Parts: sequence; structure tokens; C-alpha cells
Amino acid sequence: MVDRKKVAKRRDATGHLDAEYERRVVAEARSQRSEDSAFLSGFRTGEPLAEGLGEAFLESATSGEESEPERRDRVLPEESGGPFVPTRASQEFAYDVDESNIAEATREPLPKTSALDP
Repeated sequence: MVDRKKVAKRRDATGHLDAEYERRVVAEARSQRSEDSAFLSGFRTGEPLAEGLGEAFLESATSGEESEPERRDRVLPEESGGPFVPTRASQEFAYDVDESNIAEATREPLPKTSALDP
């Protein structure tokens, strides 16, 4: 006679999970959870792509329409130069001499990006 393993009872006659089996599965899943989980643990994430895809899904699910084309074609503040901080010219431009603008400096005929440029 062949000695067979005892089959674990996972569901009852109505299709519900067996209570003991469910406790073991949940305990094992919690013990294996790590920071590199494929699932989000909250409503926000530091990953911009995941955030955008989640927002697109929620818009589509709640409106019943495909929202991704409108989201993709939307003009964002970053595309037009981003948020600007209005300041006065006296705060932005230096009119005196400092370490980066010495009095003995010679003016170049054309701007150079590095000292190695001919």
C-alpha cells in the first residue's frame, strides 16, 4: 500500500474557506510581507507612475468613461515653465562685485560654457 499525504481541508461544503486554513494563510502572508511588496499599503506612494496610473484607474472606474486620453493631453504647469516666484530685480541681479564677479575679470566676446572651449 502507498502511504499518501493527508489532503488539507481548504473549504467547507458551502465553498467558504476553512477557518483554520484561512488563519494559517493570513499569518503566512503577513510574515512574508516586506517593503518591496507589489501592493500599496496606503493611499499615497512615492512612485509617480504608480500614483498616475492609480488616479487614471479611479477616474475611469468612477466616471464609467476612459479618462486616460484626457489625462495624457492635459497641459501641466511643468510644461509651461512651472510655478513662478515673482521677485524684484534688486533681489535677482547683483550690481556690485562678489567672488564670482571680480573687478579684474575680462569680458569675453561670446559666452563660453567651459574654459576648454576654443
